[in-house]
Amino acid sequence: MAIDIKGLNQNQLSELIQRAESRKHELAKENIVKVREKILAILENEGITLEQLFAGRGPVRKTRRPAKAKYRNPADRGETWSGRGKRPRWFTAALAAGKKEKDLLI
Repeated sequence: MAIDIKGLNQNQLSELIQRAESRKHELAKENIVKVREKILAILENEGITLEQLFAGRGPVRKTRRPAKAKYRNPADRGETWSGRGKRPRWFTAALAAGKKEKDLLI
C-alpha cells in the first residue's frame, strides 16, 4: 500500500506518523508474544520448566567494602574522606587555605 505523502498537510502527516508509530509498537508486542510462545513450547517438549532453565542464575552482585578513611577535617574530627569520588567542601577549603594533602592525612 503506497501513500502519496506529498498531498498531505501538516496535520494529516502528524496523524499518519502517530498511527504508524502505534502500529510499530503493536507489531513489536505481537512479536514478543510469538517468541514467548515458541520458547514455552520448546520447554514443554523437552519437559523443562522456565524455573529449571534459569535456576541459580540470579543477579550476580559484587559486594565492595567501603573504603577506609584517608583524610580527616581538622576543624571537625568527625568528617572524613577516603580519597575516592568528589572532594568534599571542607577538603577543598582546607587546600585553598594553604594546607597540603599530607597535612590532612589521618
